Amino acid sequence: MQTGMHLDREQCVQAVRSKDARFDGWFFTAVLTTRIYCRPSCPAVPPKPENMTFHPSAAACQQAGFRACKRCRPDTSPGSPEWNQRADLVARAMRLIADGVVDREGVPGLAARLGYSTRQVERQLLAELGAGPLALARAQRARTARLLIETTPLPMAETAFAAGFSSVRAFNDTVREVFALSPGELRARAPRSGAGTPGVLTLRLPFRDPLNPSNLFGHLAATAVPGVEEWRDGAYRRTLRLPYGHGIVALAPRPDHIACRLTLSDLRDLTVAISRCRRMLDLDADPVAVDDRLRADPLLAPLVDRGPGRRVPRTVDEDEFAVRAVLGQQVSTAAARTHAARLVTAHGKPLDDPEGGLTHLFPTPEALAAVDPETLAMPRTRRTTFTTLVRQLADGTLHLGVETDWAEARARLLALPGFGPWTADIIAMRALGDPDAFLPTDLGIRRAAKDLGLPSTPAALTARAAGWRPWRAYAVQYLWATDTHPINFLPA
Repeated sequence: MQTGMHLDREQCVQAVRSKDARFDGWFFTAVLTTRIYCRPSCPAVPPKPENMTFHPSAAACQQAGFRACKRCRPDTSPGSPEWNQRADLVARAMRLIADGVVDREGVPGLAARLGYSTRQVERQLLAELGAGPLALARAQRARTARLLIETTPLPMAETAFAAGFSSVRAFNDTVREVFALSPGELRARAPRSGAGTPGVLTLRLPFRDPLNPSNLFGHLAATAVPGVEEWRDGAYRRTLRLPYGHGIVALAPRPDHIACRLTLSDLRDLTVAISRCRRMLDLDADPVAVDDRLRADPLLAPLVDRGPGRRVPRTVDEDEFAVRAVLGQQVSTAAARTHAARLVTAHGKPLDDPEGGLTHLFPTPEALAAVDPETLAMPRTRRTTFTTLVRQLADGTLHLGVETDWAEARARLLALPGFGPWTADIIAMRALGDPDAFLPTDLGIRRAAKDLGLPSTPAALTARAAGWRPWRAYAVQYLWATDTHPINFLPA
């Protein structure tokens, strides 16, 4: 699959005829006779090819006057993998839009974060996605509105503002236009699931098959910082710092989705919370494309065949992960968790967890920059690394976010004292989401490479890994999955 796939008419028609769910989110099918748009795997009888047109985004379909199919619900498709595997302007803009920046800061705020003019951003988004930033943000608000309508008893006025609409009228008009139903009709059609817990939202996060939950949740659980994260009753739970407030999320693997339970202090954070959880779990990845590339290496193929669909466990907070990466330099996983837990207890913001177990938000860079370095229980050189990092994050000298250019971030990180290639690349992989980040100096990777008959010296392994590009971060997950690595398990 590739950029501009909607332009390959023959491939799109074949995907629709075969109802291939792997293509969901890559493109959307708009039917000229019914004025409805669908995901490729829609269970309805496929329309005649001459009645199909193809669009790169739901927003483009809506811009062209099509409404969402009521059977396949294209608004619930997994997101396009493009935005998590590229670092160009369009991809970075899409990650920011998913993070709610247009709703909070407008198109000028989006452009300022990207370092381009509003006209340049609008032109490039329109050229590739058939819709500008306002239309893309509007489509996202519509999805959030539908979720709130169908899963909560909130009054419609509160639902409108929680979904990011500036007025109830805009909310009503958008819902009718996109779904061909009024908000009240959408709520009436939603299945009844009982009263539920007040203030708690329960939803399903879709993904593309296959997905290996042992890799994903095992790593998150093994590195969980007490007070901020925990594994409980088959779910990974953690606290979230969000633009308007805070939240607690519980994520549990299911055969065809991730069960997500969200408690938010401000419902305006719903879209952002979902986006960050999807990103943390790498749910918009295209595992078939990744695994096919890695399987081409005969020494990696058995690992891929043994447990296909490995994802790269990421983060909901880039600054937090960078701090934790420094805390984890040259120490065990247990020691890193202990160091982080002490910082959380001393400098994190307390919060109430109705279920107990979670006690704090992870400290902000501003809070950590104010810590007396002499109180930090770590070697002096790492103390310097830590204090330099948090100071630069706090004052904005160093910025790590979904819009960050990966190559530029690496260069800035490597310029910091105490930052070597391993630390810069683990941040690029886990925090920034670079799918090609690689860790040839990692001890676990070198041991696994040697056991498999791969070169084990960093230079030789990097040369061999050229054939795995652009998915070397996923190759790392497969190498870590060998018996030589200690964190490959799904907790009971």
